Amino acid sequence: MAATAQVEFVGPGAAESLYTRFLDTLTHFGRERVALEDIRQPHYSYGALLKITLALGRLVSKITAPDEHVGVLMPNLASTVGLVLGMNAFRRVPAMLNYTAGVQNLLDACTAAQVKTVVTSRQFLETAELEQQAAGLGEQVRLVYLEDMRAGFGWLDKAWLAGYAMLFPARAASPGNADAQAVVLFTSGSEGRPKGVVLSNRALLANVDQICAAIDFSADEKFFNALPIFHSFGLTAGVLLPLLTGVSSMLYTTPLHYRQIPEMIRVRGSTVLFGTSTFFANYAKFAAAEDFRSLRIVVAGAEKLTEPVRETWRSKFGIELIEGYGATETAPVLAVNPLTDIRPGSVGRLLPGVDARVVPIPGIRSGGVLHVRGPNLMLGYYRVENPGVLEPPASEVGSGWYNTGDVVEIDHDGFVRIVGRVKRFAKVAGEMISLETVEAIAAQAAPDCQHGAATAQDEQRGEAIVLFTTAQGLSRELLLEAARTMGLPEIAVPRRLEYIETLPVLGTGKVDYVSLQALAGGI
Repeated sequence: MAATAQVEFVGPGAAESLYTRFLDTLTHFGRERVALEDIRQPHYSYGALLKITLALGRLVSKITAPDEHVGVLMPNLASTVGLVLGMNAFRRVPAMLNYTAGVQNLLDACTAAQVKTVVTSRQFLETAELEQQAAGLGEQVRLVYLEDMRAGFGWLDKAWLAGYAMLFPARAASPGNADAQAVVLFTSGSEGRPKGVVLSNRALLANVDQICAAIDFSADEKFFNALPIFHSFGLTAGVLLPLLTGVSSMLYTTPLHYRQIPEMIRVRGSTVLFGTSTFFANYAKFAAAEDFRSLRIVVAGAEKLTEPVRETWRSKFGIELIEGYGATETAPVLAVNPLTDIRPGSVGRLLPGVDARVVPIPGIRSGGVLHVRGPNLMLGYYRVENPGVLEPPASEVGSGWYNTGDVVEIDHDGFVRIVGRVKRFAKVAGEMISLETVEAIAAQAAPDCQHGAATAQDEQRGEAIVLFTTAQGLSRELLLEAARTMGLPEIAVPRRLEYIETLPVLGTGKVDYVSLQALAGGI
């Protein structure tokens, strides 16, 4: 069992919460400083966001109990950020629902975390065409609409807000401590039913501090975040990181507007962008070279950054993409490449404070399964099978450890390379083959197309690899040639290729491997 030494890291104070850190930032930079913007309004100052936070927090506290899990079904807007902070201020726990996941996933999420009330918006449901999903959700939980809540903010509430809360925001609220639950996020369901991941104030604040220790952001950065807030990458890196460090950010409602986003980045002069390999590939198709001229830091996470995408950004925009790595369970960032030493193919070094163990796995010759612990680790899971019962993290290494399920190699400089998911290995003729290696071969052979590998039963070889691809002309011969170029064995080249018009993708930008696996099993 290989181990990495833990780097000394001073985490959040025992009494800190998202709300108290927000107040500290507001006090340091002043209420007039621009905090963020969204598609509704070009500027929200810290003072304006504080007002939204206190008002929405008070409204939600009237209809819920302390420590209750309250569903949030909202897009990337300033009001959503205020809602999350407001619940934190009044010791309610926002359960961030993935509105792209379908009715059953929403119901499973609410069951797992015992959500009884969901806050949403009629305007949002209508615009996003989610009325049907909301109707299905409403059969199990109470739906509360922001429009109705605002109408119920009476003169006593307004007097409290103006005459007391805005003057004494620390006294007006009662947030939990660092170890209190701050948010419940839900795994994307890329490999099964969603689980509720409970993150504390400490975990989220620690991860913000860890990222800042690894990447040198300046106070003048301008973030652009189109990643959904219900996703840990979008919440921590896209929202909390800039907001709690005094840096302005633009919230955009969807990462799928591939034509509009490059133009908005150019107009706003954004300097920091987070995203996934899939999203970056599509932005590059529609962006002009000058659209990304202002970008200084572009970080790819949530899925493996493919070499064709990296090369496209390098040649077309002169930008070296920075690859990072994490998991919802770790709030989410675990590793990132340093700006001064970007190593393609690696996800960088583990963040300060992260302790790691690499456990060998039979049949896989190099590397092992990564187990981690640290201040950014979750409090535990909520599962559909055992609703409302918190399952603390534990792995074969011990309690308080998290098994990432990723097979990794860590070199002598501490750089981490992801070999693949344990669940994404196929046993072909007795050999363990990473499906990510299969996809890398396909990307080498057809770099401008999308590829996803799955498995099917094979009576002679145990399992067979099925490659789904958007490349109509891709053949096994081309894949064999690519494998030889990459120095990879022939056994990693799939014998079954299936053309697909587009790969199924989750709202977070990851390939929907559950759907691909179902397709492979039905062929």
